[in-house]
Amino acid sequence: MDYELNIILDEQWKDWEKKGKNQGLPQPLAPPAAQPEAIKLRSDGRERLGDAVKRAVTVGKTPSLALRALAELNFPLIITTNYDRLFEEALLSVDPPKKPRTSVYQPKSNAPPEDFPDPSPEYPFIFMIHGDINTPKSLVITDEDYIDFVLQMTAPGNYNPVPQTFYYRLAIWPTLFIGYSLLDYNLRLLLKTLRHKKDGFPRSYSIDPWPDPLVARVWDSKNNRPSVGT
Repeated sequence: MDYELNIILDEQWKDWEKKGKNQGLPQPLAPPAAQPEAIKLRSDGRERLGDAVKRAVTVGKTPSLALRALAELNFPLIITTNYDRLFEEALLSVDPPKKPRTSVYQPKSNAPPEDFPDPSPEYPFIFMIHGDINTPKSLVITDEDYIDFVLQMTAPGNYNPVPQTFYYRLAIWPTLFIGYSLLDYNLRLLLKTLRHKKDGFPRSYSIDPWPDPLVARVWDSKNNRPSVGT
């Protein structure tokens, strides 16, 4: 955990030095430079890591133009790996305002996740699959968190952390992934765990004007990449 925290604090500090200082933003925590501080992180590292992530994704942040544009579209279901609530803010700011309902990943939960079975464009259902910054224990951010996440998604007999509404809709509705590539570990892990021991999912497509040469060769060798003429 010290490793992940040091990276976040270092990037946060550099970003503040470059832009935040001139904008009058609060000074972030400095990366630990001495061994005593590194030792202290082991006792309160999780809480401090959550605080560092929260500052990184909220201080001085507002919904981007891209998020606001997405909020205008009629998506009834949204799965996000982001820790912040900026997309919800964007949904609330459209005219007329949408009324999102949100469920958050709960690690090692003994109860089914909160579910909303009738989503609509006006009442979209958001699932924060990697947790929420307002609930530090829910964050999937360290290597151990990812291991626990995969185990919970695939372990027999446990409550699956993903609401059943998403599984049902993913099997019959088209799904759009935004901001990922086939080389993205998060996307590949998400697809594998969501489809673990489940049949009936529709075929997937990736639209990429400049695909990675190695990925393109692999798909070509499997005859899975169609030729598109203009």
